[in-house]
Amino acid sequence: MGKLVEVVGPSGVGKTTLVNTLSRTTRFATAYEGHAERPFQALFKQYKHYGLANQIDYLLLRAEQEKELRASPLMGLMDGGLDLDYHGFARLFHARGWLSDSEFDLCRRFYELTRQMLPLPDLIIHLTASQEIIRTRLAVRQRINIASIEDTALFNQFLEEWLATIPAERLLRLDVSAEGKEFKSSLVLISKKIRGLKLFL
Repeated sequence: MGKLVEVVGPSGVGKTTLVNTLSRTTRFATAYEGHAERPFQALFKQYKHYGLANQIDYLLLRAEQEKELRASPLMGLMDGGLDLDYHGFARLFHARGWLSDSEFDLCRRFYELTRQMLPLPDLIIHLTASQEIIRTRLAVRQRINIASIEDTALFNQFLEEWLATIPAERLLRLDVSAEGKEFKSSLVLISKKIRGLKLFL
């Protein structure tokens, strides 16, 4: 089974940019959130009763992507992922009332069953940045944003509760507030962590 690296963090923190930068420096098999291609994302933005359909679609997509990446001869690299979609977004949407208790429970059951069949990522890179940086990045994004800057604190709380359960050796935390699109400092730390975990085949 191939190795898998997952990049997590709140909307606007720079996950996609980091994945793009990493994939230019090292050969990875990559997977992205693909907002524009998701059938319920725009509908959910406009009509909140599409919340369950949107979340189940994303959880299925992420599970399918993990399975494909694990089968690749290259190390897998995910922009977000199954864990982020459940522990971050599904929990946030439930807290905001966009998923009912029973709808959230469906998401939980799917996630927990899937995690029993697919192992946790070998490395989780957790990106953080100042609220002002995230606000600025969200303002210029050319994509649909369901979570807003006002959701960041609660989203981060849910994410931290999950990350507290992750073994320390599988977790790399990076504050990217001062990083440009090249992520020069972060790339050095990520490369060192990957070598230390011996993830390269």
